[in-house]
Amino acid sequence: MADHLQQSSPLLQEILNSLSKSVDQPQSSESELTSFLDSVLDAALSDPDNEDAETNAFQALTEIHNFISSPSLDQAIIDSISFELPMAVSKYGGVSERCLEVAESIIDRFISLCSPRDMLSILCEALAPPIETIRDSGYVAPLLNGLSKVFLSLQRRHFEQVKVAVPIIVKVLKARSLELEDEDPEFKNLFDRAMSVANSIRAVCVKLEGGANDKLRALLGLYVLQIMALVSMNHKVSSSQPFVLQLSSFFPFCGLAYLGVITGSVVDIISRTVVGEDEDDYMSNLSDVKHGASLSVIWGHASDEVVRAAEEDLASVRDELKNNQTERWQAVGMLKHILAPVTLPWELKKHAINFLLCITDGNIPHYDEHDDFSSYMSSIFAALQAVQMVIIYASDTVLRKNAFEAFKRILADIPTSQRFDILKALITKSDSSSMIAILLDIVKGEMHKESRHRLGNDEVLQAQYKSHPHTVLWTPNVLALVEMILRPPEGGPPSFPKDSDAVLSALNLYRFVLITESTGKTNYTGAVSRSNLQRAYNEWLLPLRTVVTAIMAENKNDCDLSLEAFCTLNPIELVLYRCIELVEDQLKQHSA
Repeated sequence: MADHLQQSSPLLQEILNSLSKSVDQPQSSESELTSFLDSVLDAALSDPDNEDAETNAFQALTEIHNFISSPSLDQAIIDSISFELPMAVSKYGGVSERCLEVAESIIDRFISLCSPRDMLSILCEALAPPIETIRDSGYVAPLLNGLSKVFLSLQRRHFEQVKVAVPIIVKVLKARSLELEDEDPEFKNLFDRAMSVANSIRAVCVKLEGGANDKLRALLGLYVLQIMALVSMNHKVSSSQPFVLQLSSFFPFCGLAYLGVITGSVVDIISRTVVGEDEDDYMSNLSDVKHGASLSVIWGHASDEVVRAAEEDLASVRDELKNNQTERWQAVGMLKHILAPVTLPWELKKHAINFLLCITDGNIPHYDEHDDFSSYMSSIFAALQAVQMVIIYASDTVLRKNAFEAFKRILADIPTSQRFDILKALITKSDSSSMIAILLDIVKGEMHKESRHRLGNDEVLQAQYKSHPHTVLWTPNVLALVEMILRPPEGGPPSFPKDSDAVLSALNLYRFVLITESTGKTNYTGAVSRSNLQRAYNEWLLPLRTVVTAIMAENKNDCDLSLEAFCTLNPIELVLYRCIELVEDQLKQHSA
C-alpha cells in the first residue's frame, strides 16, 4: 500500500493538470477524477484498519482542496466540477475524522466560489439518492454542513429555497439515525450537523423582516420538532438529552410554547403558515413533528434543565391542563405519539405516563354533556390503545400499574354517553385476551357504579341519578359484548387456553347482569327476557359447557396437562355452571 501511495499522487496530479487546461471540454478529465477518487475510496473502506489506505485517501482530498483553492484556476472549471465533486468527496467522510474535515473544507470552498443557489441544488441532489446507497453518516455529514453554510449565503427567496431543502435533510437524517447506536461517533456527528442546519436557519431569520421572517421561523419550528423526534428514537435518554437541550433553546425564538405544543394547536398553526393551499402532501415529509411536539414537553417533565432551556413554566402548563377538559383531551391525544411507537425508549414512555397522571390528578373538572368530544374521540381512542400497549408489554411492574391507573382516569374523563362506545371499540380491536378481560371488568365496574346511582341509599348518588336518570350502560349493547366473547363472530366456540381470561370475564359480567336485573326486577339490558335467555342458554352457555367438559376429560389422565387445564378452566367452569343455573331459574319463572 505504501507503493500505491507513491503512485497515486502523481496520477492525481496528472488528472488535475489536465483538468486545469480543459476549459472548453473538461468532462473527460472530470470523469477520470471521479473514477480515481472512487478507487481510492474503495481501497480505504475495504480495509478500515489499513493506515496506508487512509493516508492515500487523506492525501487525495488534500490535493483536491489545494487544487480548487488555487487563485489561478478558471471559474468555468470550478463551476463545472462543482456538480460532481461534492458528492465524490463526501463519500470520504466515513473514512476518518481528518478525511471528514477535509471533505467539509472542499465543499465550503465550492460554496464560497460558486452560486449559492446552484450549490443548494447540488447538495440537495447529493443527499437525494436512494437511502440504501448511502453507506454511512460520514457521507451525509459534509453535505449537511455544506447546506448550513449555503443557507447563510442565500441572497433572496430564503424561505422558498430552505423549504425545498428541509424535507430532503429530514429524510436522510431519519434513515441514518435509526441505524446508529448511541456509542457510534457518527451519531454525534450526524446530529451536530443537524443542529448546524437549525442554527443557520435561525441566523437567516434574524436578517429577514415581515412575512418571510414569520414563514421561515415557522419552518424552523417544524424542523426543530422533527429533529426532536428523531434524536429521541431508538436512543438512550443520556445520549439524546444534550441535543434535546439545544433544540429546546429554539422554542422561544420559534414561538413554541409548551401549552400550544402539547395540545397540538401551535403545530397546526405553524404548519398552516408553512404549507400553501395546494401543498397538502408537504407535511408528509415532516411526519414526526407531532411526535417531537409531545416529546418536547415530556422531556421537560423529565428534566428541569430542559424546561429552563425552553424558558417555560411547566407547572402552570400542567395546572392549565388539569383545569381545562378540552385542552386535556388534546394533550392526551398528542401523547399517543410517545406511547405507541416501538422506536421510543421505555424511559420516555414512563415519563409520559407520569405526566398523564399529573394532569388527571385530584378533583379535575368533568363535563358529561360536552358537545366537543366527538371531534376528539378518535385521538382519545388511539391514546387509550397506546396506553394499553404499555400495560401489556412494559416489563416494569410499577410502570404497568401506573399505566393502568392512567388508562382508568382517561376513561373517567370521557363523557358517560360516549364511554361505553369507547370501551366497546377497545374490546373489538384488541387481540389480547387479558386486555379484553380487563376492559370487560371495567364495563362491569361502570355498570355497578350506575346501578348504585339508581338503587343505592347514598343521597349524593341518588341526587346525581335524578339529574341524569337515563341509563347509559344498562342497555342491550352489554349482551352484544358478552356474545362477542362467548360466541365469536368468526364462528365456533372460544379457543382455549388462548381466550380463557376473556371468557371468564365475560361470564362474570353476564352473571352480574342476570343477578342485578332479576334482583331489581328490571330488564334494561333485555337479559331476562325469555328470547334472550333461551338464546344465551342454547348458543352461548351449552356449547361452552361442551367444550370445557371435553377439554377437562381429555387432560384427565395427563398429570402435567391436567394441572394446567384445571388452573385455567376450573374458575371458568364454576362461573359457567352458575350462569346456567341462573338462566334455568329465570326460564322456569317465565314458564310458571
